[in-house]
Amino acid sequence: MAELMAKDIMNKNVITINKDASVEELSSLLLEHRISGVPVLDDDGNMVGIVTEGDLIVTDADLQYPRYFKLLDSIIYLESLSKFKKNLKKHLATKVEEIMSEEVVAVSEDTPINEIANTMTSNNINRVPVTDDNNNLVGIITRADIIKSMDTER
Repeated sequence: MAELMAKDIMNKNVITINKDASVEELSSLLLEHRISGVPVLDDDGNMVGIVTEGDLIVTDADLQYPRYFKLLDSIIYLESLSKFKKNLKKHLATKVEEIMSEEVVAVSEDTPINEIANTMTSNNINRVPVTDDNNNLVGIITRADIIKSMDTER
């Protein structure tokens, strides 16, 4: 039996959201379609990021100020100040662009399923967009799709 590729199991009807959509629109979209994340597109249809319900949770969580202590009139932070700034930005966000992850892990249509599974596991992600040779979004694969493919291989 031939090895399955991304194009064999991907969902071609990809639900996406525009980078200028509101956080409320994103919440409604995820709830309406019972999904946990979507690729983010710009006005030209190019994929510019990915956003998940985890990003939404940060906007609704209590903001934790970094702990610090004073030493000789200097402030020493015990936690990452950059992480606090990133969370603050997400906490105040009103648009998808402000909470999305810009570094998207994507695969090509010809990527073998076992490689996709390894990519998901090593990057601790639940979905990967699938792109064609011109880097256009053509599908998406979730962990559930990987599991379903295991059943069809038997």
